[in-house]
Amino acid sequence: MTETHHHLPNRSVLVSGASIAGPAIAYWLHRYGFDVTVVEKASAVRGGGYPIDIRGTALEVVRRMGLLPRLQQAHVATRRLTFLDADGGTVAALRPEVLAMGADGDLEVRRGDLTEVLYDAVRDSVAFMFDDSITALDDRSDGIEVTFRSGARRTFDLVIGADGLHSNTRRLLLGPEERFHHYLGRCFAGFTMPNHLGLAHEAVLWNTPGRAAVLYGVGSGEHVHGFLAFTRSDPPFDAFRDPDAQRELVAATFPDDRWEIPRLVGAMRAAEDLFFDVVSQIRMTSWSLGRVALVGDAAYAPSFLTGQGTSLALVGAYVLAGELAAHADHIQGFAGYERVLRPFVTVNQNLVHEHETGVLPATEQAIRERNATLRTLSALPADRPHAAYTALTLPDYD
Repeated sequence: MTETHHHLPNRSVLVSGASIAGPAIAYWLHRYGFDVTVVEKASAVRGGGYPIDIRGTALEVVRRMGLLPRLQQAHVATRRLTFLDADGGTVAALRPEVLAMGADGDLEVRRGDLTEVLYDAVRDSVAFMFDDSITALDDRSDGIEVTFRSGARRTFDLVIGADGLHSNTRRLLLGPEERFHHYLGRCFAGFTMPNHLGLAHEAVLWNTPGRAAVLYGVGSGEHVHGFLAFTRSDPPFDAFRDPDAQRELVAATFPDDRWEIPRLVGAMRAAEDLFFDVVSQIRMTSWSLGRVALVGDAAYAPSFLTGQGTSLALVGAYVLAGELAAHADHIQGFAGYERVLRPFVTVNQNLVHEHETGVLPATEQAIRERNATLRTLSALPADRPHAAYTALTLPDYD
């Protein structure tokens, strides 16, 4: 008996995905004595990218990881959001806090800065397999055999899918994404472009019914992030793997010769870092099967409308690793993970109903109502942070 018990803390775990949830869970698993390998299909950790938020309970996770000081240094501090009408006239200019988008102490950092900080925290203690991915999973009584794209085959005790909205692990385990994908009626394209307007620490949002264009100046550099978002009744699944189709679809949706739209469309067409996706949630009745569990967007993407994807990934990684460490049996560990985390996920996924009209009002009437609210808000003091962000008190697993 002592033999097997002795083996338990060093259970071998394969984590798929080196974005946010992956390195975060690798960190905690390693800390609890697991033997961790991370496989990532890209050739390196992705740098750059638009800003993401770390709020509420997730701040406590990065504090417990010892990463808070570095992330505070990377904080980008957006100071102003300006909402424009169809002709580019200003409707309202607000401080972000007024929109209950955050509270003092919340962090806004470039996505690449967070992935870099997380990677630095685990690169020396965890094995990374870049430029590779899982092609088959064979779950057996004594372990799970994993076949990789490189042809390698290895057996692990557990596999964790931390590979995002379009998770490969989830597809191999449970079949096509469509079963779990809840499309929220919107698409968006993001890309980098020159900062013609000289924006600094601010975002500018242009709206017409069902369409939004955003210029986001993080810091005060020579580039800004451009976003073109629009409502669409059915998801353009055909465009998912076809960048040319994506560019055509977005360009056709923004034929306007108003404000900066032609410039945004031109930049989108030329961008080397175009990121196109649908706004949707992943909803699953269970986040694990056998020796495999999913974490972050792969299991419960809340959509970017909630601004809580990163926070859910960080909190989910903490809870899943902690529950696996607290239970000798992975089935009990996975069950604990669901029990502790699911209420937090649900309340954060539900935020989508509160935020959906703000960025992308669907009708003239909705735009008028939103603009009236914005004008009122600009005179108000900053709001309290949203209860959903702190709806979970972190358990102690150490």
